[in-house]
Amino acid sequence: MGKKSGPKAAVAVAHTILVIVWHLLAHGGNYTDLGADYYTRREEDPERLAARLKRKIESLGYTVALTPAA
Repeated sequence: MGKKSGPKAAVAVAHTILVIVWHLLAHGGNYTDLGADYYTRREEDPERLAARLKRKIESLGYTVALTPAA
């Protein structure tokens, strides 16, 4: 972590942990870790995913033509 962002990031992580603990204590229940790859393995609409990736590639200066696989 950098000089300036280190303390800010530490406070953000501590805040997230405190919010999780508060919800567990206030509402009861067990904590279930979603995993480090939660956002990458979520099911996403294939057409929306293709459109998002197409925009991303085009922002890099490429031309993209999407054709469905056989």
